[in-house]
Amino acid sequence: MDSNQYFGYGATGLGFGHSLYPYMESLSFDSGNSPNSPFVAHFDPQTPTSLCESQEPQSSTDTTISLPDCCFQPCSSPFGCPPQTLLIPSVETPFHNLNQTNKRSLCDEASDPSLSIQAVKRCRTVHGFPLLGCDIKQILIACARALVIGNKDLFGKLVEEARVLVSINGDPNQRLGAYVIEGLVARKQASGANICRALRGKEASFIGLYQTCPYLKFGYMAANGAIADACRDEDRIHIIDFRIAQGTQWLTLLQALAARPGGPPSVRITGIDDPVSKHGLSAVGARLDAISEKFNIPVEFHAVVPALASGAITRDMLDIRPGEAVAVNFPFRLRRTPDESVDVRNPRDGVLRLVKSISPKVVTLVEQESNTNTAPFFPRFLETLDYYGAVFESMDASLARDKERVGVEQHCVAGDIVNVIACEGEERVERPEPLGKWKSRFTMAGFREYPLNAYVNSVIAALLKRYSEHYTVSERDGAMLLGWKQRNLISVSAWH
Repeated sequence: MDSNQYFGYGATGLGFGHSLYPYMESLSFDSGNSPNSPFVAHFDPQTPTSLCESQEPQSSTDTTISLPDCCFQPCSSPFGCPPQTLLIPSVETPFHNLNQTNKRSLCDEASDPSLSIQAVKRCRTVHGFPLLGCDIKQILIACARALVIGNKDLFGKLVEEARVLVSINGDPNQRLGAYVIEGLVARKQASGANICRALRGKEASFIGLYQTCPYLKFGYMAANGAIADACRDEDRIHIIDFRIAQGTQWLTLLQALAARPGGPPSVRITGIDDPVSKHGLSAVGARLDAISEKFNIPVEFHAVVPALASGAITRDMLDIRPGEAVAVNFPFRLRRTPDESVDVRNPRDGVLRLVKSISPKVVTLVEQESNTNTAPFFPRFLETLDYYGAVFESMDASLARDKERVGVEQHCVAGDIVNVIACEGEERVERPEPLGKWKSRFTMAGFREYPLNAYVNSVIAALLKRYSEHYTVSERDGAMLLGWKQRNLISVSAWH
């Protein structure tokens, strides 16, 4: 791949990183008294942006996956389920609390396919009673297993029974199950891409997602802290945002830069967005103009929309000028850029080489902490249950079970779930990787880690606890991991 060109800028996708309006409730802190803060004055971390779309033959390795015997034990049920029905680990035990050994056994245990089919059949209802009272996630795993081994009749019956247990208005497991079932059915019917397009999000729902999931807000806050720190002494700053959305990430950073004791720097923002969202870029420019006037800081905005056909970004489009300190931002963007497993040109690493060629002062990455990029279907399915189980549980802690919450989950999360489960090849655009893999990619592209600001990290940890004691913040090799209970949900890292 030409290092001056970035291919495959996808025009679809939902969820973490979507555009939001700037007039939402914000959190703020005063960093003016701390010498460790990269911000000179009051900072308001009001920073939003996104959380879909193929079908290829099942991998031959999938056929060796079997459910362990522990999934098929007696369970109690208000309908008196006989001993042959599916075991339920307690519904109150989140899937992400299962130990790693048990989760690996679901993926790695090999057995006689005929015995596996017989075992899965025990998930069916007995005497016509549905599996009420049984653990929803274990039933979903049985559905996925039936799909893997190609038993379409069993799959259909299990799905029918599972639909009785799931609900978009229920508890976190029931709500997650409702979207997972749709993903499994879409995979069987090879209709995932169509469903994802139908689930394209609505603006109001993205606002709700941003307000409901503080780890998103604080992920952007950490990225802004790294940029402010790296450009502390610069008079001319050029921010290149590979997912500009509504541009609201930069409003609070510009406010902080405007308060510099020696006067504000001049700031140029290059905002990249896909062709589907190009009509909102004029609003971004107007918003930044208003901030420039209000806080008396020079701001220039340049919108970049790659051609829909090629999706290519070139160095010339970025308009690099001598004497500017360049900061590059990747907010929930790189996971939707294909890598070598999808495109032999490897656009994912190609864009990193392109960015390295412009010698940025700092590059910030905010991404989902999940590992489904190259995983075969069944382990990818288990990882999806684990990851989004934590996401739905965290939403339940801060958003009422009402119409607004349904809209947030349908328009901001459901499309991602369907895409990861139902699609393959180029249509599977949701391809997140864990922090360790991103570290390898950035290192191979010639970058070194730029530690996040410790003071900003400590403030984020304190503010998260105001939402719920179950939110977690941890640091690893200068990066930050934000999560819910034992599950990391997003990672924030900086590079130079």
